[in-house]
Amino acid sequence: MKLHCEVEVVSRHLPALGMRNRGKGVRAVLSLCQQTPRSQPRAGARGDRGGPHPTCLLISTLKDKRGTRYELKENIEQFFTKFMDEGKATVRLKEPPVDICLSKANSSSLKSFLSAVRLAHRGCDIEVPLSTFTPVKTSEFEKFKTKMVITSKKDYPLSKNFPYSLEHLQTSYCGLVRFDTRMLCLRNLRKLDLSHNHIKKLPATVGDLIHLQELNLNDNHLESFSVALCQSTLQTSLRSLDLSKNKIKALPVQFCQLRELTDLKLDDNELIRFPFKMGQLTKLRFLSAARNKLPFLPSEFKNLSLEYLDLFGNTFEQPEVLPLIMLQTPLTLLESSAQAVLCNRIPYGSHIIPFHLCQDLDTAKTCVCGRFCLNSFIQGTTTMNLHSVAHTVVLVDNMGGTEAPVISYFCSLACYVNSCDLLK
Repeated sequence: MKLHCEVEVVSRHLPALGMRNRGKGVRAVLSLCQQTPRSQPRAGARGDRGGPHPTCLLISTLKDKRGTRYELKENIEQFFTKFMDEGKATVRLKEPPVDICLSKANSSSLKSFLSAVRLAHRGCDIEVPLSTFTPVKTSEFEKFKTKMVITSKKDYPLSKNFPYSLEHLQTSYCGLVRFDTRMLCLRNLRKLDLSHNHIKKLPATVGDLIHLQELNLNDNHLESFSVALCQSTLQTSLRSLDLSKNKIKALPVQFCQLRELTDLKLDDNELIRFPFKMGQLTKLRFLSAARNKLPFLPSEFKNLSLEYLDLFGNTFEQPEVLPLIMLQTPLTLLESSAQAVLCNRIPYGSHIIPFHLCQDLDTAKTCVCGRFCLNSFIQGTTTMNLHSVAHTVVLVDNMGGTEAPVISYFCSLACYVNSCDLLK
């Protein structure tokens, strides 16, 4: 039985000697081997405690293919498995006093391996086949592949899994019509390129790739980007997202919860609007949404601070001369309650209030004064020079323009009057 991962063996004597470990793991192959009278352990010798052929742990590296052996029977002080789903664990041995730190392992393989190690520690029989004390071949270490690029359908692996250690996977021009769920096992994946395929829908489970920083879905058949993805671990990991050349008409309000985004490409879609809370993407530096159907920009677009902006080829409308007045007097109970919830930042969810009320709260408009409004508001439009939010601006039309219409909301007549200068 073998496990491929990165290993760091830390001596617990080092701090007492005023020394520190180098703090970096090396690629290794861990094997559970059956000891024989002729194969005594090279490290951690404790003597046989009863079983004639106890099981030991063999750690082999590229520099030491013969490996270092550690006895397991009644020799494990503690297991640390809190982050096992991330492919990390630590086995603390009694003799020698070392911690064997494992990382970048396949989570399911790690669970199975540690289960066998526990059995060996207790002196129980292990039902899986055990390895022999033979030097590990160099080819074994080739499984630690961190990058794979596939650009044709004939090269796409159908009968075998992707190397678990991949950090960068590109599968372009492979004719994929759906997301390959085998990719969900790649817990170390940081960059995923699925461009130039025929994928129509991205499953919410993509959000389980906790280290994913770059996602390229350029030139597919996507019609949406799900709320579940926006509320997944992608909120804290995703830096770059390419949704160009798809069929997306709108992004959900929750899209603005992906607050680590720095690069966003939305060119050549069918977008009719941006999420109105776009200004919450405070780390966004590159935004490209050319050749869509945007009639105007949301008011919070003014809060962005971009280095590059491309909105060329959109169907921007001319600002309305007169405002749209939708004020309600007195305010409805729904309107007053919603303002109270949002202004006081009271937590809410579908487990507390009906789902349609959650949607109303999620889509509440923000007045220039900072207050919120649902159905009682004044809507006005103005133009904005895009250079006020971006250092480099691509012209929005063939006439050399760099201005775009912006829609603003006002919770009261007083707010509208005080902000009339913005609408001139």
